[in-house]
Amino acid sequence: MEGKRTLYDVAAVGNYTKDTIITPEGSRQIDGGGFRYAAHAAAGLGYKVAAVTRLAAADSHVLDALEEAGIDVYACETPESTHMCLDYPTHDVDKRILTVSSTAGSFAPIQVHGVDAKAFVVSASIRGEVPLEVIRDLRSKDTTISLDVQGFIRVAAPDGRLEHREWWEKRAVLSRVDILKADAVEARFLTGETDLETAAKQLAALGPSEIILSHSDGLLVLADGEIHQAPFHAKSLVGRSGRGDTCVGSYVARRLTSPPAEATVWAAAVASLKMEQEGPFSGTIDDVVGLLEKEYGMVHCA
Repeated sequence: MEGKRTLYDVAAVGNYTKDTIITPEGSRQIDGGGFRYAAHAAAGLGYKVAAVTRLAAADSHVLDALEEAGIDVYACETPESTHMCLDYPTHDVDKRILTVSSTAGSFAPIQVHGVDAKAFVVSASIRGEVPLEVIRDLRSKDTTISLDVQGFIRVAAPDGRLEHREWWEKRAVLSRVDILKADAVEARFLTGETDLETAAKQLAALGPSEIILSHSDGLLVLADGEIHQAPFHAKSLVGRSGRGDTCVGSYVARRLTSPPAEATVWAAAVASLKMEQEGPFSGTIDDVVGLLEKEYGMVHCA
């Protein structure tokens, strides 16, 4: 008789990426992948988390780190991992050039079909990584679906540079999504709007009931027709890479037990702490609560 399947609070889905970070100070290689940042953020807040990923065997140390953080891993071995270069030509961390030299390929429905979660966070890097049929399979579950739009509008040009392209499956995908995450540049590409509130409302009209927009100063969330905002309070930006994924992972996790306004502030606080160090969020709930009390005026907020 088949045993009872685990019901996770959050399941983060996406390919691992081996990232080369180039800044005016030099270059370095780090472990990336939006799913990692989202999974660690949710797990750090005390939720039961699964990570569903694809990567080469040579990068399996990433799986060990996830498991050490209490995250259950469902991995598919691929010939290559996704290799990305993030070039920050200036000290403006919101201006970067992204290129990809190899990918771990596309997910298939079978890779998510056997995982049950109250919420799925889809954190793809480029178009084709998470096809429409995977979103359809997730929609057949009793779950909340969160999606980061970057993995659906980013397309690799012949030289490997990632650029935004017209998304023909936009309505088909977004009509099946509950929470949509984008940054200010992506929101402007999709809607033509520079005003974040206006852009959020236009995106919500495509289907998602909640919109998360990250920008250099913080978060803007549209939920139930209301706008909620929270600033970042980071002492440094050394860990800028993965900011948006950390925001969505912590927001979606906190939304399981909190209203949108509160989840927005929690997400901004977790992302602030994450940006002060390279790699995923590795703090504790006490760290987050301390920042919430100090900078956001929230008390008794655990």
